[in-house]
Amino acid sequence: MLKLKTGKHSLLTILVFLGLSTNIIGQDPNLKKPNFIIIFTDDLGFGDLSSYGHPTIQTPNLDRMATEGQKWNNFYAGASVCTPSRAALLTGRLPVRSGMASNKHRVLFPNSKSGLPASEITLAEQLKKANYNTACIGKWHLGHKEQYLPTNNGFDYYFGIPYSNDMDKVPGSPYWKYWEQPKDSIKTEHFNVPLLRNTEIVERPANQHTITKRYTEETIKFIKENKDGPFFVYLAHNLPHIPLFVSKEFEGHSKRGLYGDVVEEIDFGVGEILKTLKEEGLDNNTIVVFTSDNGPWLPFKNNGGSAGLLKAGKGTTWEGGMREPGIFWCPGLIKPGLISDLGSTMDLFTTFSAMANVEIPEDRIIDGQNLSRTLLDHEPSPRKHILYYRGTELFAARLGDFKAHFITQGAYGQFGEREEHNPPLLYNISHDPSENYNVAEQYPTIIPQINALVNAHKANLIRGEDQLAERE
Repeated sequence: MLKLKTGKHSLLTILVFLGLSTNIIGQDPNLKKPNFIIIFTDDLGFGDLSSYGHPTIQTPNLDRMATEGQKWNNFYAGASVCTPSRAALLTGRLPVRSGMASNKHRVLFPNSKSGLPASEITLAEQLKKANYNTACIGKWHLGHKEQYLPTNNGFDYYFGIPYSNDMDKVPGSPYWKYWEQPKDSIKTEHFNVPLLRNTEIVERPANQHTITKRYTEETIKFIKENKDGPFFVYLAHNLPHIPLFVSKEFEGHSKRGLYGDVVEEIDFGVGEILKTLKEEGLDNNTIVVFTSDNGPWLPFKNNGGSAGLLKAGKGTTWEGGMREPGIFWCPGLIKPGLISDLGSTMDLFTTFSAMANVEIPEDRIIDGQNLSRTLLDHEPSPRKHILYYRGTELFAARLGDFKAHFITQGAYGQFGEREEHNPPLLYNISHDPSENYNVAEQYPTIIPQINALVNAHKANLIRGEDQLAERE
């Protein structure tokens, strides 16, 4: 039974739950469809925000979002590297289903042939069905050719770099040795990455010293131009992926060094966006989500981030590779609180579709869950498990508090070689988030339950054709 409650926007909450919100939209101007903004960083670790425990990186605006909204402690990316993670967020589907996961090349490159298949339905395309104005600002990394760009995937507007900011590196030092040089010798012109507006290159190489600032400015401009809404902005920062660059205003801003400067500039931009929403009277009807695509790139030492108490980082299926900060903010809709239930970036597709009253496609499996009731009224999250893929292989699975590793493998020279486990390793993630203590013998009934989950998943799995393997 749905409990009625008093308070601001409680009627909208009830209507969203019941899927009836469109019946009164237009009759009451205070009950508009919510706007959505996703702020997606690159290679940010679970422990890189002050609200998630970092002692020297100060993120007051994100901390305020976490206090005024919901801070999720068990929120996961869809993969541990860029391309499949972004595909998972925008389609609500495991990337193995769309072919945006590969065992040959883990991400797309500037000479990759393909990109996100046209048959996939993005969150932007979903929201266009409800007449949302849509913008993608920042890193895309789902195909750089015109047919794969945001403007052919439901976005009305695109401004950004179409892949990672370390690509198109000009000839010089070997890639891995390059980062050992003094930071002052690493120049933005060493990376010939293009900056696009819609489908046209407007700057090459992109000036990465100002890219975070410009992404924020583009987002604010789009908000103001579309304030009569509804609108959806996918703001995907290229940073703090290496190479690290900041504007002059943020040089030396953080006690954490250049990496901290980068994160604090992103946080400042978040504050500017929140301030704009308030000034335009949109703060009570705009849901802002902050998270990241995968864990920190640890081999780069001080140029990489921190997973906090979680094990490992980017590229792995240990917790540090896929568990991320997850912050949801909207003072007029979201009930503040600390959430320990499971959530995933794939759930944004389903949740936003429900809140915009757009039907979920029935011709494909959607892996996202609808988190609306958790966001609006603290009901338990419907998500009960997480599947950890590396490429097209399922390495691990979490069911409730327990996580089983069938295969473990480090990444980028860290955390060991590939090892298959029979019986699987088992960790109680709530008791042991660092995955130090194998408890398989103490809980003999858990692994059969996880195996049943995995078998049911694989029984309905149709793998998409590999879109990442071929290069020109």
